[in-house]
Amino acid sequence: MNFLFIDTTCSYITISIGVNNKITFFYHEYVEKDIASKVLPIIKDGIEQSNITLNDLNKIFIVNGPGSFTGIRVGVTVAKTIAWALNKTIIPISSLELMATTDTEKKYIVPMIDARRGNVFSGIYDKNLKVIKKDSLINLNELKEKLNDDYELVSYDEITGSVNPKIDILKIIYKHLNDNGVNPHSLNPNYLKLTEAEEKMERKD
Repeated sequence: MNFLFIDTTCSYITISIGVNNKITFFYHEYVEKDIASKVLPIIKDGIEQSNITLNDLNKIFIVNGPGSFTGIRVGVTVAKTIAWALNKTIIPISSLELMATTDTEKKYIVPMIDARRGNVFSGIYDKNLKVIKKDSLINLNELKEKLNDDYELVSYDEITGSVNPKIDILKIIYKHLNDNGVNPHSLNPNYLKLTEAEEKMERKD
């Protein structure tokens, strides 16, 4: 199987390409701004380095949230466009589950994304990526009160007590390898909370 993996949900852009189930291209870099202008050139470089064409892809894996509203929209739009234009299977993946591929000696892993105002997007997974607690928006202090030394906290954000994720692309690809996928038109961002504009509209109502 040949695949394209896209994650633009946080301050790191992750683009990976696999040929015959082996990673032939991996880009994972901190990007402070202008994410939208960088994604397609990175994909183009990856396709060329992998000696394939976009038409040779079998599946597109897209991390559709939670995370940065802008970043999520960029990645989802790119994935939907490629999948629709070339009639490729598209498979959505949680950004928190991707972070949970980080290797740890502890029993459980708790990925976190800063959601501001003392809140985080978080879930709890075991080492096989089984969901122990589904992804949700939760107060950080409330979350930490429920955890003990069996739990490893990981985050790209500067959250006290967390370690930097070391993602394993193939681990999450193999977990979702046989997913049916979704129609590109029905793929939606997974924000897990309202945008600021939507929150303001709700307050007005």
